[in-house]
Amino acid sequence: MTLTPTPTIYRPATPADVPAVTAIYAHAVRTGSASFEIEPPDEAEMARRMAALAASDHPYFVAESGGAVLGYAYAGPYRLRPAYRWTVEDSIYVAPSATRAGLGRALLFRLLLESETRGFRQMVAVIGDTENIASIELHRDAGFRLVGVLENVGFKHGRWLGSVLMQRPLGDGAATLPA
Repeated sequence: MTLTPTPTIYRPATPADVPAVTAIYAHAVRTGSASFEIEPPDEAEMARRMAALAASDHPYFVAESGGAVLGYAYAGPYRLRPAYRWTVEDSIYVAPSATRAGLGRALLFRLLLESETRGFRQMVAVIGDTENIASIELHRDAGFRLVGVLENVGFKHGRWLGSVLMQRPLGDGAATLPA
């Protein structure tokens, strides 16, 4: 494990970041269980996903150090039906060379702030693999609470995987009506 200093630049993602984002995600898909995708999407698909989030005014950030993208995070629609429009789901991925350096935490807090600023009221974390303790603790430290566990809902790397569901209100949460 290589520790990289926490980068000083957190900025909105741009199409120029797609190759780095694609490489980070491909590693996570191939070697980990945070994503339940089996085959990593190519750059064209990752660019399509990024553009769709931008078009729907969902936040998408990268963390950069020395000109290199070391991680990314975005908040996308939790579900597509209109009643869910005030709820987002977070995704955070960090390059293998930059793990355990506080990068995921910084990206999550930036994502929380920006999601709240954009008027979203709830953030849901769907954490792949019930053994992903680092992600569970990261979300707990950021104010998420456990709301459920889906057992054995995915099969990857030769084993059954569960999903941990966590939730955190944004802004007024459900205390007031959305604007």
